[in-house]
Amino acid sequence: MTIDLTALGWDAEWAALARARPGRRPGRVARVDRGVCTVLGADGPIRATLGPAVLADAARDLTGLPCAGDWVLLRAWPDGPVTVESVLPRRTALVRRTAGKDASGQVLAANLDAAAVVEPVHPEPDVARIERLLSLVHFSGATPLVVLAKVDLAADPAAIARQLAGAAPGVPVLPVSAERGDGLDALRPYVAPGRTLGLLGPSGAGKSSLVNALAGAVVMPTQAIRRVDGKGRHTTTWRALVPVPGGGAVLDTPGVRAVGLLDGAAGLDRAFTDITELAAGCRYGDCAHDAEPGCAVRDALAAGELTVRRYDSWRRLQREVASESRRREARLAAERRGGWRGGCRRTARS
Repeated sequence: MTIDLTALGWDAEWAALARARPGRRPGRVARVDRGVCTVLGADGPIRATLGPAVLADAARDLTGLPCAGDWVLLRAWPDGPVTVESVLPRRTALVRRTAGKDASGQVLAANLDAAAVVEPVHPEPDVARIERLLSLVHFSGATPLVVLAKVDLAADPAAIARQLAGAAPGVPVLPVSAERGDGLDALRPYVAPGRTLGLLGPSGAGKSSLVNALAGAVVMPTQAIRRVDGKGRHTTTWRALVPVPGGGAVLDTPGVRAVGLLDGAAGLDRAFTDITELAAGCRYGDCAHDAEPGCAVRDALAAGELTVRRYDSWRRLQREVASESRRREARLAAERRGGWRGGCRRTARS
């Protein structure tokens, strides 16, 4: 089995980086299972463990571990094993805050050209979740879009899409039914040869069904939704890069119950461009948009030009990003004071 790496996004820039490390073969990570990577190489899928250099990098920063979508360089040893020797620099990275207290991040997917927030139409879209995930996508560097999934369950999906446009300024909102094939043509340009589309959303949103529809085959397991509340069971438990016939790839991610933002103020500004533009008109540059005179944001609220729901969502995410930024700065300061010993962070005893 051979694989055309250019169809998966390999190009002259990646090749130039690879030439600086002779004797290594390139490949793209399709899946990671407990430190063992499934890598798509020119000669077919390869199972590879992590080499010493990659493990050393990960000891310093866990975001250096390979993840689905990464381009890596492989070494084949004479006795058979294959190791990942290096992870090539990421062009985009979808990073969420981990649940721990160390203000660290987890890379969900790498090198996505576009990332779709997949939100089911039934029982009703969660607008606050769309805003949060769009902030994450904007910060990643990938092109954002919203996929309104399972529109076969809605009487007027176009009307719902128009309503959601206010929560996604400047971002395409695409009504799609994987079951009926509706709207798939609008998605196909995002998985053209050399391009990768990532899917992000809650369990049961229909991400795996979209992967199967775009791939033209059942490559990801799916389960039926409950008609009572429209919820589906969690079927995908790993991140997987799936090549699409004719070129391109789609990357499915497990359903996420909570996605914390990690110091992503720039992504938040782009997700809320309507409020960011209003804030630029405030009388004071350091306006907190609370009770200050001349606050253009509060004026828009009073005039009904900005909804209270969207304003509250923006303020909540702003506070979260500011808090994570402080935690991250504190962690980095502690690391500079304590240094590193044997690849482990030295911490003070309580």
